[in-house]
Amino acid sequence: MRSALDPAVAARLRRDDAGLVAAVVQQHDTRDVLMLGWMDDEALHRTLTTGRVTFWSRSRQEYWRKGDTSGHVQHVRSVALDCDGDALLVTVDQVGAACHTGTRTCFEAGGPLPVVVPAASDPSAGDDAPTSRGALP
Repeated sequence: MRSALDPAVAARLRRDDAGLVAAVVQQHDTRDVLMLGWMDDEALHRTLTTGRVTFWSRSRQEYWRKGDTSGHVQHVRSVALDCDGDALLVTVDQVGAACHTGTRTCFEAGGPLPVVVPAASDPSAGDDAPTSRGALP
């Protein structure tokens, strides 16, 4: 399928082997990161021209416009390309839950992971004494 995506935009994209670019979706006013989806050229074209976010479903091998079945619509506010051309930042006005599990964000549904963070820098102690942070025991 040939996409109607502007050739100047298409030339800036660095796609994976499947022809996809990661699309991070962020709520425009709170800056909450809502989800990650995947777009090919046609999904990006639809997102840029319709005012609604469209993704490529890797599992179903078809386009899906967020909210068509759930009512949890994402209205596009802006789309930006990162410096390497391999990721998009899509800011939206999210209606309802962003995650298919019913949570506001997919990262609420997934939950935090434990992280080892170095202790506060003390020049005399060095930075090799990690501490553990995270919500998990």
